[in-house]
Amino acid sequence: MIENEISYKIRGAIFAAYNELGPGLLESVYEFALTYHLKLERMDVLTQVPLPVVYRNMTMEIGFRIDILVNEK
Repeated sequence: MIENEISYKIRGAIFAAYNELGPGLLESVYEFALTYHLKLERMDVLTQVPLPVVYRNMTMEIGFRIDILVNEK
């Protein structure tokens, strides 16, 4: 699946979750709803994936995280 197809499904899932839940909730609630919708679409979804920073061949585990990783993108 190419990036445009993935982003189309992500946008649809975002709108579905937001329309059902409404505004004002914590980010974690929307993240859960978004991943739920994407998994229904049979997408490969990972949440809170650690992202190290590499500087001059030195890897720093400094707490960056990818909120949602979809189909390894």
